[in-house]
Amino acid sequence: MADDKEEYKIYEKQSSTPYDDVFRTMLNDCVRFVLPLLNEVFGEHYDGTEKIIMANDYHFKNMQDGREEKIITDSSFKVVKGDYVKKYHLECQSTIDNSMSLRIFEYDAQIALDDAVMEGEDGERVLVLTFPHSAVLFLRSNESVSDAMKLKFVTPGGKISYSIPVIKMQRYSLKDIWEKEIYLLIPFYIFTHEANLNKYNKNKELLQNLLDEFAEISNKLNELADIGKITEFEKRTIMELSKKVVDSIARKYSNIRKGVDRIMGGKVIETEAKKILNYGISQGLRQGVSEGLTQGKILGAIEFAKGMNMSEEQIVEQIVKKFGLSEDEAREKIWEVSDK
Repeated sequence: MADDKEEYKIYEKQSSTPYDDVFRTMLNDCVRFVLPLLNEVFGEHYDGTEKIIMANDYHFKNMQDGREEKIITDSSFKVVKGDYVKKYHLECQSTIDNSMSLRIFEYDAQIALDDAVMEGEDGERVLVLTFPHSAVLFLRSNESVSDAMKLKFVTPGGKISYSIPVIKMQRYSLKDIWEKEIYLLIPFYIFTHEANLNKYNKNKELLQNLLDEFAEISNKLNELADIGKITEFEKRTIMELSKKVVDSIARKYSNIRKGVDRIMGGKVIETEAKKILNYGISQGLRQGVSEGLTQGKILGAIEFAKGMNMSEEQIVEQIVKKFGLSEDEAREKIWEVSDK
């Protein structure tokens, strides 16, 4: 018990709500996993060939006193395929909050204002505001949380109403996640057991049952990586973020944390998955002695990322961020490595 109390003090110093960060990280680093979730929530039929364009999550609202107030959304993005474009906005909520529908409207209105356009000719100009398709992931829920939040606007031109779907994490079993390929939810799976964490921590048999489920997650992710369904980078990101969520939600239960830590990789996963790419860059530094410093960094990073089975799109995204190249320049570097 003394160890539990001491470790609890340590964990209290960390962020008490890391879940938004985990959600954003999944959407940024494993962005293609959002498509099966959209299929599940909105009844879409995306097949993975679509392009996902992330929007700025920072929005600025002009206040009456002249100040600008910053609004941070969890994630807004567009799904594009040819001429087809559709806007989405997803929020992750860890507590039951009756004001959520109001906040979602505020976020959606700001997203719509950011992309507002004037249509028509002089004298017939119309301001067009396109609201995104929004949904909220509730990590915790009870009977008071409905399956959708309903909004109604009463305007001089008439009434407008629509619903915002609610995703309840506690409804999803591992079987659901594997069958529907909604890997985006894996880091939050521990929430389906939250009510029983105290029992698990004290009872070896119950604890082992929980750890068996995390062993299933680890084994399945390894299997998916082995057959090329997900990349090594994506696998490590999911495992790492799953451990981060467990570290927070089970901060008072050292047996659970230690058990999950052993299964999800322990010290191997202590560094962020992104550091895989950074390691490639450091390897490139050595190569840079003969090939030119920046050139060596880029080529070394690409070679290492390809060795980790990262997709071309993931490598392009990271190279653009790290070195300030355009997408075309990044692809040229990838082709240069491929031709060696």
